[in-house]
Amino acid sequence: MTEGVLLAIFAGLMLGLYALPEKFTKDFKYENTWSLFFLLTMFVVPIIASISLIKGFSDIFSNMPTDIWIKMGLTSFLWGVGVMMWSKAINHIGLSLGFSLFIGTIILVGSVLPFIEDGLPPTNKLTTILLGLFIVLIGIFANGKAGFIREKVEKDNKENSSQKGSMATGILIAVVGGLLATGFSYANAAGRPYLHEASQAAGNAEWVTAVAVMFPIFISGGLVMTAYFLWQLSTKKAWGDFKTPAFGKNFVLILVMAFFHYAASALFAFAAYKLGASGNTVGYAIFNTSCVVTAIISGIITKEWIKASTKARKFLYFGLSCMVIGIVIVAYSNGIS
Repeated sequence: MTEGVLLAIFAGLMLGLYALPEKFTKDFKYENTWSLFFLLTMFVVPIIASISLIKGFSDIFSNMPTDIWIKMGLTSFLWGVGVMMWSKAINHIGLSLGFSLFIGTIILVGSVLPFIEDGLPPTNKLTTILLGLFIVLIGIFANGKAGFIREKVEKDNKENSSQKGSMATGILIAVVGGLLATGFSYANAAGRPYLHEASQAAGNAEWVTAVAVMFPIFISGGLVMTAYFLWQLSTKKAWGDFKTPAFGKNFVLILVMAFFHYAASALFAFAAYKLGASGNTVGYAIFNTSCVVTAIISGIITKEWIKASTKARKFLYFGLSCMVIGIVIVAYSNGIS
């Protein structure tokens, strides 16, 4: 159990830091960076990793039952739609509130969704899991409140009035996006049993199953993500920005982002396996909570909150405390028989 918890925390740490190299790219617009990122992380890295690491790759996936392909493909596509909706939500309500609502919905629904495939755990274990999730959610929304207070101070009056006018729309988009993004959790739960058995039969190590599970998830989810950003490149007339002397450096930085993003997701899948029967639920909660905590702490270290009010910082520290307590309770629940 301890190994699974640590792997889930480390996966969340990687996901919370994967975007850091983006700060060092030059001459790229937002659309250039993220279209290239999604192309690499959703297609190039998973295809190369899967073909090179999975023994019997073609046989495993050609023999996968149609119903599993449909379950994984559809829910992964919805995950992609959900991520795109989140990117639109932050235009209405800001990064902090949008991130908190989006991730809060993912943790709440995505941690419970695998029960459809795996079945409910014993009552005492389920109660402990739900208690931990509830405390995590208090922390998520406290962080959202902190971010909202900070953003209100930082925005000028004109931006504030515009933001208030679209607040309801932004909240709706963030929550619906979070609901759709939980397809990642369900796809992992639906595909793992077959892919683990087939991978083991082909002579692969246990950890290779995580690579196999990520292949259909990333390819299906990547269709909508990549298509969206390719469209954005045309809409924003950003194709020409790829022609820059900094392209080589930018490509390497974005490739590092893509690898960390993919590796974090694959590591979560392996952690879920190591955590046992309730691994998809427990691991998903730990994974996403660790990601949020890492992102917030990195923001504090890089002085994003240095000009925030005392009230905003109090909400932030309260939220972080709740998330740490909640994640400890969720981790403890996995040891309950």
